Amino acid sequence: MKMLRFRSPSIRSLDQEVLCTIRLLDDSEISCTIQKETKGQFLLDHVCNHYNLLEKDYFGIRYVDPEKQRHWLEPNKPVVKQMKSALQPFTMCFRVKFYPHEPMKIKEELTRYLLYLQLKRDIYHGRLLCPFAEAAYLGACIAQAELGDYDPEEHPSDYIRDFKLFPKQSLKLERKIMEIHKNELRGQCAALAELNMLQRAHSLETYGVDPHPCKDFTGSTAFLGFTATGFVVFQGNKRIHLLKWGDVSKLKFEGKTFYVIGVQKEKKLVLTFHTSTPAACKHLWKCGVENQAFYKCAKSSQIKTVSSSNIFFKGSRFRYSGKVAKEVIEASSKIQRDPPEVHRAQFGQSRSFNSLSHKNLIMNMEPLVPALPSTNEYEEAAADPAGVVAVKDPVPLSPLEPSAASAADTEQSCAERRSSSLINDLQPHCVSMETPYLPPLTPKAEDGLEEDDEGGGALTISELAYSPCASMLPTPVEDSQGGVNQLFSSPVQSPARLLRELHADPDIQAQLEAERERDREFERTRLAARSRMSGVLASSLRLLSSNERVNTWVLGVARFVAVLMGVLLITVPTLLLLLESDIDVSFLHEIRQTPEFEQFHYEYYCPLRRWILCKISMAMENLWSD
Repeated sequence: MKMLRFRSPSIRSLDQEVLCTIRLLDDSEISCTIQKETKGQFLLDHVCNHYNLLEKDYFGIRYVDPEKQRHWLEPNKPVVKQMKSALQPFTMCFRVKFYPHEPMKIKEELTRYLLYLQLKRDIYHGRLLCPFAEAAYLGACIAQAELGDYDPEEHPSDYIRDFKLFPKQSLKLERKIMEIHKNELRGQCAALAELNMLQRAHSLETYGVDPHPCKDFTGSTAFLGFTATGFVVFQGNKRIHLLKWGDVSKLKFEGKTFYVIGVQKEKKLVLTFHTSTPAACKHLWKCGVENQAFYKCAKSSQIKTVSSSNIFFKGSRFRYSGKVAKEVIEASSKIQRDPPEVHRAQFGQSRSFNSLSHKNLIMNMEPLVPALPSTNEYEEAAADPAGVVAVKDPVPLSPLEPSAASAADTEQSCAERRSSSLINDLQPHCVSMETPYLPPLTPKAEDGLEEDDEGGGALTISELAYSPCASMLPTPVEDSQGGVNQLFSSPVQSPARLLRELHADPDIQAQLEAERERDREFERTRLAARSRMSGVLASSLRLLSSNERVNTWVLGVARFVAVLMGVLLITVPTLLLLLESDIDVSFLHEIRQTPEFEQFHYEYYCPLRRWILCKISMAMENLWSD
């Protein structure tokens, strides 16, 4: 008797079409249906076709699994397998994955507008840690792009107060934003205001930083990130580590522990961090591998498959599939088409500007913390003499741009020329006003603060601590549940014990020492073998050169071999052509009738001739099509 087997509902559902909803950067949504084997690249192409976007390599699609762990959708794998047990319909978000190292090299206005939307979200959620001057200028650029020129008849005296730009806004900051908006940015169209915002934002230390919360070897909370420059670590209001991609030799993880192995000041450096879950650690490692490949490699053909462990048949293997930054910039420079129309969202459609239109806040799939403080907090912020704004951000970011003060004079002049040419292209679309265009002020370095890019040491980036809201981190929790500290359920051990167990782990140190010893032994063996081989060759050459008879014999053999090869190369093809021709000669006819020649003709000659003719025809077709 045969037993009936019923498939589970999850398996039956795979035979049907699955609905996917993708939330865009302006909080609108688009939907499509996919099959079981549909890969992630289809969804990315679907969104890019919706936008008519060509510079799509900066963007990606991310989703949240049932454990609230965020992931980037891999383009070469089926969507259903990546979503696993996620509830249907699938809900995902279209976001900037790799922040352009130099936004001025973006070719099309549409791409700059999408980057502007992402940065506006970053400011709103706290991804960008903004000192007071930069926060005021960025807020003024957003107001100019969204509202246009200040009009006293339309805008009340406190109109910026209705804008939800930052997690906390003081009256002093709002007055400064209104001052810049009224005076410095007057006459700028939306595209020019967005461009000025990109110029200012990309000079901040936290531009494009994806804040991954971790614990260092002392038990203190730190935020790790991967940028266009390299691997960065933020703690409090300081950037405590900057390891450039050229100095990073390996990224690895084991369980919840993440390792960064590199070289700093000609010394080997091993940085150890603990994440909250193994899934968070693996996501951190994959983000690091992708960012290192995107910003470090000159060509996509140089990207290699990376293993998370040195032990064979153990650990995860991953390879970034896509273009690298240099290829993306080169492809952008070759775009030859009329600029596509940019459909800008009205301020009422954006989550950061709902109050002006008296509409409810459009909520994303990612939970948000209150954008504005309470009344008491508002008054306390207004009385704060420092007037510095912190920004809270959660969704993972990408690369950051070196500060303008650290760029060389030549690079500055080139950037200024690109900026001026781009501004000239945008100015015809702007309405001419009485007040002429005022270029954006270059960010001023704070007094007494100088960045040591070479040393990668501690650098104060703001007066406030870098603290993105916990509900939007790659492994999110609600701020009401304890924030970032809630991610780490294990009690914090003493610094001495953690130092002994993590940073100076005997097993890790022994493994590193064994690797160094193997490398040294291999180098010694290679040099010894090379020296022995060179000695044998040198002695053989000396022996041959000292004996004239041997030299004569060797020269004669070489000549005979050369003549024989030449004769064979001429006679064999000639004989083959004669045999395959229609020449009716008796000895050729006899050879054609032999079974051996017939076998050679049908099994070797005919297939080879068809293959050569096929290749020639394909080459001719390609030539004519070009």
